[in-house]
Amino acid sequence: MDYLNLQHKLQASILGKPFLWVLSKGYGLAVFVNHFAYQQNWRKSFELNSRVVCIGNMTTGGTGKTTTIMYTAKKLAEKGVRVAVVSRGYKRHAKKNEVVVLLDQKSRAWHKAGDEPYMISEVLSEYKVPVVVSEDRYSACCTALRKFRSQIVLLDDGLQHHRLKRNTNVVLLDARMKSEDWHLLPLGNLREPISGLKRAELVLITHSNQADARKLEDIKDKVREINDEIEILEAEHEPTFYFDIFTSKKIPIKEIKGDVAVFSAIGEPESFEQTLKDLDLNLKQVWRFPDHQEYTENNLRSLLEIRKDLPLITTYKDFVKFPPHWREILQEKVYILFVDLKVRGGKSEESTFMDTIYPGYSKIRI
Repeated sequence: MDYLNLQHKLQASILGKPFLWVLSKGYGLAVFVNHFAYQQNWRKSFELNSRVVCIGNMTTGGTGKTTTIMYTAKKLAEKGVRVAVVSRGYKRHAKKNEVVVLLDQKSRAWHKAGDEPYMISEVLSEYKVPVVVSEDRYSACCTALRKFRSQIVLLDDGLQHHRLKRNTNVVLLDARMKSEDWHLLPLGNLREPISGLKRAELVLITHSNQADARKLEDIKDKVREINDEIEILEAEHEPTFYFDIFTSKKIPIKEIKGDVAVFSAIGEPESFEQTLKDLDLNLKQVWRFPDHQEYTENNLRSLLEIRKDLPLITTYKDFVKFPPHWREILQEKVYILFVDLKVRGGKSEESTFMDTIYPGYSKIRI
């Protein structure tokens, strides 16, 4: 039984919920002590000679953080800003504080960096954006400054990481959050008390097209109760095209219709699947693997045997974890769905977002 299933089972149990409440209080105390230690300078925070912006979560995943990071880095690079992305590289196969620089994938396997940083680097490769990976984010940032003279470093997550000082914190909140999600782990899905929003300059409500106006206003009211000066924007994830992994061609969204098979090993498979349903696809077969799972040849053979000639759709994060001989196994009709972030409200809202990330962004002329 995975964590989410266990959590949901305990939440629905007469004895389980009080048990989670006790654990939640203990977790909250640990978070408080850690933050207090940095506030009192018992633990040292480091400052960089560059702008540092954290794009992070209050909750456990599912907000679309990776898409937001790629959108932001792309926008900055297009204006000629020297930007680097720094990530801890969750579940990578490397020494704890080893620094891995992704810019030329020819010499690096995704295992050394982790699947998400590798995917970010691949997608941003045409913009020459370095992705620097280490659990020691300060060392990673120093590497970015030394090697690339980065004018801005985007921290991929790390809102609860206090060792590195930031100029700006951007917090992503999922519009689909349920009332129980607003509790601390493991009772709910908050990584820290909601009062942590006091440290943020901007909140981006993602997946806002999947919630009604009342739900969005409720979230905004909760945010303003904590920080009435914070900027609040809405965003959605917009499908842009399918990528045929055999031909390396972009396929227009409308060209794939009807019945499909779907698989993924991501933190929020429901969101990916719902996006496909919204495109009027009929998900005849769906497979969900554990988040960050590395695919084996046997995994792919099983998919091939069961899919019954249906188009097979997955994510880029999954694709980078395919075994070396995937071409010989899967044969054909395998597509990656690409999505992009869309800040709602038009150019003015987009400018507000980017000017918060990088002051003066909207005035840069290229």
